[in-house]
Amino acid sequence: MIQDIQPHHLDNQYKAVPPDKDSFALYYEDHAVLMKKTEDGITFPRFCELERLNEDIYEGAVYLFSVDEYRYYLVREINREPLSEFTMENTEVFRREYPRYHAFAGITGYQLYNWYKNRKYCGRCGHMMVPDERERMLRCEECGNMEYPKICPAVIVGVTDGNRILMSKYAGRAYKHYALIAGFTEIGETVEQTVAREVMEEVGLKVKNIRYYKSQPWAFSDTLLMGFYCDLNGDDTIRLDENELAVAEWFGREDIPEPVSLESLTNEMIMQFKNGAV
Repeated sequence: MIQDIQPHHLDNQYKAVPPDKDSFALYYEDHAVLMKKTEDGITFPRFCELERLNEDIYEGAVYLFSVDEYRYYLVREINREPLSEFTMENTEVFRREYPRYHAFAGITGYQLYNWYKNRKYCGRCGHMMVPDERERMLRCEECGNMEYPKICPAVIVGVTDGNRILMSKYAGRAYKHYALIAGFTEIGETVEQTVAREVMEEVGLKVKNIRYYKSQPWAFSDTLLMGFYCDLNGDDTIRLDENELAVAEWFGREDIPEPVSLESLTNEMIMQFKNGAV
């Protein structure tokens, strides 16, 4: 999956340390990121490659995390070389590019970029937020409001019935491949209750024997995904919520189509079932 970057290690503990010339600079504009494609895969500019046109780049950089011994920082409003090898690419590139540790760093940085961008002003009193020096937090000096990075819990659900699994396609989304039932946890709800509710809402089925599989950070939607398998409880007639899903149908193990990639928890869970591991 996208976070599986071994033998490399992501250290996301906040550190109030300035960048050096070899630190990586992550620069985003909406859904695009500044990067370069080489024979060895993707890479990001180092500060030494940007400093000639950006004298103050070291002063405004925000520490994000480290991968092994290299530090990554968020930078804003930079000047770029007109003929530079670094170009702005859509962040969807991180689903497929290598090396995987750079792809994971790039999409994780994108999640933090969005958080900083969307929390510029205090949601309580409207004053400017300022970064805390000890932890990853923004503080309003006017009213004392504190904001931490947003992480939305959500479930991925493999509904099984003996040798069959329920697969679906989203309605009105760019992603057109088969997926599993999914949804966000509501306030006051356990994740197990989310599983049962989402399955009932989207396909009208009851489930039992809900069991946890594993989790995945999914920065494309500020989400912490939690995967569950569960068994059909009773009637298998699908009653489709057409606002959420374009199609939902039962697949036997031998009929499950191969996923287009294995970067997501969804596709791993599908393949676990297809290969008889579940």
